[in-house]
Amino acid sequence: MAMCEVCGNDYELSFEVHAQGEVHTFDSFECAISRMAPICEHCECKIMGHGIEVDRHWYCCAHCARQADPARGREARDSVLA
Repeated sequence: MAMCEVCGNDYELSFEVHAQGEVHTFDSFECAISRMAPICEHCECKIMGHGIEVDRHWYCCAHCARQADPARGREARDSVLA
């Protein structure tokens, strides 16, 4: 068993996430998301989906990218049609 680094639960079905050279242990996806999900630089919500990166800044959607940086955000799109 391993202890969750967020809630401290010692759980037999805990799992590890290997990211950016570090190993994290969690007992649920909820704990993993709360610790590892990036935060939108405009509305401050946790980005649980793809998100949008504009000039090394992360946003949850194109709207937030445009609100935070109108010039660069103009190029942001929530989806791309082929």
